[in-house]
Amino acid sequence: MKHPLIIKFLTGREERVNLLRPFHPRDKQLQVELDRCQEDIQVPLDELCYIMVIDKSSWQLPVKEGELVEHIETTTGDNFDLRVPPGQNYKSGFYAFPIDQNASYRNVFFTFTGIRQRCEERPLSDILEEHGWLEENVIYEVLDEQEKLRSKKVGEILTEKTDLSQEKIVKLTEQADTGSTDNKVRIGDLLIQAGLISREEVEDALQTQSAGKKKRVGELLIDKGLITEEQLLIALSAKFRMPIVDLNSVTPSPEALGALTENMVQQLKVLPLSLENRHLTVATSDPTDPTIGDNLRFFTNLIIDFVAASASEIREAIETYYGGSAFDEENITDLIGELSSEQIDVEEEIDDSVDSTVSETDSQIITLVNRILLDGFRRGASDIHFEPGLANQPLQIRYRIDGICTIAHQIASTHKRAMISRIKIIAKLDIAERRKPQSGKIVMRSDRRKIEFRVETTPTAGGQEDAVLRILSSSQPLKISEMSFSEDNLKHFSQMLEKPYGIILCVGPTGSGKTTTLHSALGMINTPDRKIWTAEDPIEITQPGLRQVQVNPKIGFTFDQALRSFLRADPDVIMIGEMRDPETAKIAIEASLTGHLVFSTLHTNSAAETVVRLIEMGMDPYNFANALLGVLAQRLARRLCNQCRETYQPTEEELAQLRHHYGEDYYQQHGLPQKPGDLTLYRAKGCENCNQTGYRGRIAIHELLSASDAIRRAIKEKVMFEDLRDLAINDGMRTLLMDGIRKVLAGHTDLEQILRVCM
Repeated sequence: MKHPLIIKFLTGREERVNLLRPFHPRDKQLQVELDRCQEDIQVPLDELCYIMVIDKSSWQLPVKEGELVEHIETTTGDNFDLRVPPGQNYKSGFYAFPIDQNASYRNVFFTFTGIRQRCEERPLSDILEEHGWLEENVIYEVLDEQEKLRSKKVGEILTEKTDLSQEKIVKLTEQADTGSTDNKVRIGDLLIQAGLISREEVEDALQTQSAGKKKRVGELLIDKGLITEEQLLIALSAKFRMPIVDLNSVTPSPEALGALTENMVQQLKVLPLSLENRHLTVATSDPTDPTIGDNLRFFTNLIIDFVAASASEIREAIETYYGGSAFDEENITDLIGELSSEQIDVEEEIDDSVDSTVSETDSQIITLVNRILLDGFRRGASDIHFEPGLANQPLQIRYRIDGICTIAHQIASTHKRAMISRIKIIAKLDIAERRKPQSGKIVMRSDRRKIEFRVETTPTAGGQEDAVLRILSSSQPLKISEMSFSEDNLKHFSQMLEKPYGIILCVGPTGSGKTTTLHSALGMINTPDRKIWTAEDPIEITQPGLRQVQVNPKIGFTFDQALRSFLRADPDVIMIGEMRDPETAKIAIEASLTGHLVFSTLHTNSAAETVVRLIEMGMDPYNFANALLGVLAQRLARRLCNQCRETYQPTEEELAQLRHHYGEDYYQQHGLPQKPGDLTLYRAKGCENCNQTGYRGRIAIHELLSASDAIRRAIKEKVMFEDLRDLAINDGMRTLLMDGIRKVLAGHTDLEQILRVCM
């Protein structure tokens, strides 16, 4: 019998599955059938956050003695209040059961890897009273004092610390209210203007107020002498399910000490103890702070297991093991180029439910942002997405790698505003403006390599802002032979590049590699006897010999203005980054008719559609037909990993699907395999080289329309799109789908990836 489950991956992905084999926590894998496609798969347990059993057919689980209700928060941002039976000693995780017998699920198995924080629902005072360390009802007095500290005003603090009376402050405030239209009267400024106190005294009072608002119940209990620090630690460790260690009797391993830098342990006030099988055991004196685990998971990319230790023991151990050691923080300043050194304080609305003192100028935030940008670049991402969640939900960071968005990191909600502000500061944007989109750029240097990020911030729901960074790494152009052209397309495209004049268009959606293709084409004809001008926005690829110009629409320097300037600058070849308007298109066509070779791009879907679109934009059909050399449409599909791809014999149904998408008649005319036994296909498997995805890198698929005499006559006659496409195919063109399926047959990719970018 199949048992229905919901499995949640550490990446945040959720799947409905059916359990095919009984599961035990000691198992390393879960054998299930995907509900959406009935495919049998094995899921490694260390990739899961939790397993939810939704089969309740035989569910009768009364509350057992010793069971406590726990609040469980996962690294994916899910929250549960569940009963956790005692005595579970599994190394991989633990079972928990719903409080409500009418819940939609039977139980949940949480992996320790997927736990952000777990704690007993009962108050800390109950645990202290249970041990006999706190008298009953004393906690209410402490809570009253905590509330007074949190609501204490600056004026009250000043009367306690200075000779000022409360009556004098009230009188001064009333006078200011009478003579001012400003509703926000600062009592500190009034007292300084009146000469009653100094600015230093006001700042001291503000610090006292801030410290009072953050005072926790445990600290107040210790301050009052009601409990000791050791007793508080024991109670907290029980509440947050953390074992206590005596650091005086433990020696940290060298591998663990090397996993964290001195700066990190000083900032987070933690001590690494052991590192085994990617599990890093860390001692903390603050079990209540889940952001410590968030930061450690991000910085180390390890599984964090916490134990509790006193703050004094941790301080002494840090001094012993890190004082003057070689574990220094990476010099982040060497990685950043052209960043603003100005420290800016931003007044922002703080969510009262989030206790945060993190700002965009904190060294931890600066380091965190730098590392994310470099991490995205080194992992081959084309874009980095910063997506703040609502309320207390974490900041999700996604990388687009090989055209697919994947969750890379989840950062604590206390950091999200500061991180977005930090990005805006180094992109030289207005951090006070959160109501409208802004555009900017960031320049970094790593290993003497310049990396540029194009930044776009967009206001989103809940008063948040998303930031998307496009990575524009200055690089050398690829050779035309490295661009995945089929033999025929490479031959015909190379012949176009040998022409002295005419226009060549490269078309496709954003991110389809158009600029890379044009720069490869320019690299082929870039010789000392040719003057080549390019107008780009932005300049993504540089190469010696080209005169490259960055357009700037904000100051009125547009593509058409750059093109007019080039025509007066003795060009042989001109490349226009994009035809954004009819004016630019007309000038480009005229330039190609007067003895210049012109390259440009358009955002259209296919080669034949491009021709029809330009005629509809008002281009003269005769001039355009005479100027056109060819149109190259392209897409980028994920390439199968060469290290782990596996061969298989396709079924008759799979071959029929290939024939259908290629075109039944053309499939036979072009002499492609007719029987399943005539060909061998490849499919994704997954290995360490491709991060278990089965794909690594991308392959280009092309559709090249060459301007033959027949095509030129058709353009002048303004034929319909379908007729022009059929004519081009009969003339030798292969559509994007055709070229893609040929690359499937060659083993470079699979049909799913081709259909994803072509349909």
